[in-house]
Amino acid sequence: MNRTVRYAFAAFVALAAAPFAAQADTINVVDAAGNQLTGDPVNGEKVFKQCQTCHYIVEGKNFTGPTLYGIIGRKAGTIPGFSYSKANRESGKVWSEQVMFDYLENPRKAIPGTKMSFIGLKKPQDRADVIAFIVKNSGPAAAQ
Repeated sequence: MNRTVRYAFAAFVALAAAPFAAQADTINVVDAAGNQLTGDPVNGEKVFKQCQTCHYIVEGKNFTGPTLYGIIGRKAGTIPGFSYSKANRESGKVWSEQVMFDYLENPRKAIPGTKMSFIGLKKPQDRADVIAFIVKNSGPAAAQ
């Protein structure tokens, strides 16, 4: 393949792949300064590696922590068969994107008495990204 054909082919491949390039997803979260954040699910997948030591995003598949499949819109502490802390079951939280965003900053502060030992994600963008990843790879919330 000569140089001109190679460059033309490379340009074609780049243009053809453009619609599939990673894009930020709009999620409904606002940081402490009041800025609306978007989430990058590609980076969120990398951040989620910290979460997958305890959680799956598979319907009905709990691990050390409950499944995150369908978490947005679900009431905290309601996955059948999972042993939640009393604090989590009685928190009254419903997992919206914003509630999850705030919770992931410091889970033990958000729900004192939770069994979740994770210290949290301090960077707001990491939290937004992991939420975008979960939303993109999850199903609808379970019926309450």
